[in-house]
Amino acid sequence: MNDHAVDSCSEVLVEAFHAFEEASRRLHPLVLPRLREGLEANAGKLREALDAVHSMGHDESGRGFLDACDLLLEAIGMFGQGPDPQQAFLSALKSLRKFGRAQEALFPLRRTIPAIDGFFREPGMGSADPGRPSDLSGIVHAGTGEDPYCRGGYSLFVPETYDPGHAWPLVVALHGGYGHGRDFLWVWLREAHSRGFVLMTPTSTGRTWSIGRIMDDAATLTGHIEEVCSRFAIDCGRILLTGMSDGGTYSLGYGLTEQSPATAIAPVSCVLPPVDLHQAPNRRICWVHGAQDWMFPLFRAEQGCRELSKAGADVRLRVVPDLSHAYPREENHAILKWFDPTLAGQGPS
Repeated sequence: MNDHAVDSCSEVLVEAFHAFEEASRRLHPLVLPRLREGLEANAGKLREALDAVHSMGHDESGRGFLDACDLLLEAIGMFGQGPDPQQAFLSALKSLRKFGRAQEALFPLRRTIPAIDGFFREPGMGSADPGRPSDLSGIVHAGTGEDPYCRGGYSLFVPETYDPGHAWPLVVALHGGYGHGRDFLWVWLREAHSRGFVLMTPTSTGRTWSIGRIMDDAATLTGHIEEVCSRFAIDCGRILLTGMSDGGTYSLGYGLTEQSPATAIAPVSCVLPPVDLHQAPNRRICWVHGAQDWMFPLFRAEQGCRELSKAGADVRLRVVPDLSHAYPREENHAILKWFDPTLAGQGPS
C-alpha cells in the first residue's frame, strides 16, 4: 500500500474511532439521532479516504487496515437504527460489537502506523515499542474454540513490557448484559497498554451474568482467575474486579463472596444485588454512577452504598454529572488511582 495514502487515511480512521468511542460514552435513547448524525459525517470522510487507498492496491498488512475500516463503517451503519427509541438503543448496543472487532483488526498495525499507535495509548505516552516484547505478551482469547463469540471463556491482554521477575496487578473487567468479554477488553486496553497491568475480561456463561444466582457463574470465573494467576506473575494482593451494568452488579455480588480473590471492587452504572453482606467489612469498593442514568437511577446507587457502608465496607461513590447509562472511559484513571496509586503516575492530572 502507498505509505502516504495510508498515513492520510489512518488519521481520518482514528478520528472516526474517537468519535465512535465518544458516542458510546453518551448513549441515551433520546439523543441517538444526534449521535448518529455526527457518526455519519465521520463515515463520509472515511469513505473518501478509503477510495484513495483502494486505488493503490494493498498487501496483507493493508488487508487488516481495510478490514478495520469496513468493520467501523458497519458499526456506524448499525448505530441507532430502529423504528423507536428502544430498538434504536438496542441496535446501538449491537454496534459496539462491531466496534470491538474493528479495534481488534486495527491493534496489530500500531507498530507501523503512528496514528494508530496513539489511539491505543493514553495521551502523552511514548512509543509503543518496548524493545523486544515479552514472548508472553499480547492478546489471547481462551475457551473460544472455533467460535470467537462462544460464552464462558475469557480474553486476556498482557503488556509488551511484561516481566515474570516481578508481580503484576490484575484487572478483571466484566461486560454488561448481552455483552462479551472479547469486546469489553477494549474499554480497558488503552490503560493496560500504557500503564502496565494484566487485563482479563471474562464472558458470562449465559446471555448475562447470573445476578440472581451468584454462584452459577462464580466457579467458572474463579477458575479463570486462578488459571491466569498460575500462568503469569500476578500480585494476588492487587486484583481489581470491575464491571459495567450487569457486570457491575455481578462484580458486587461475586466480589462479596468468600471465595472471591478480588482485593478491590469498582462497579459502574449498576445496582446492589441481593447478596450476603457478611464479607463487606473486608472489602474496598469504589462505585461509579451517572447522575443521568435512566436505567438504574442514581438513588439506587446511593442506597446500595449506604447498605454497604452500614455493613462495614470501605465504600465511596463517584457521581458523574453528565453520564447516563453508559461506560465512562475517563473514569478509568480515577479507578486505577484509587485501586493502586502506583498505576496512576502516568495518567491524566
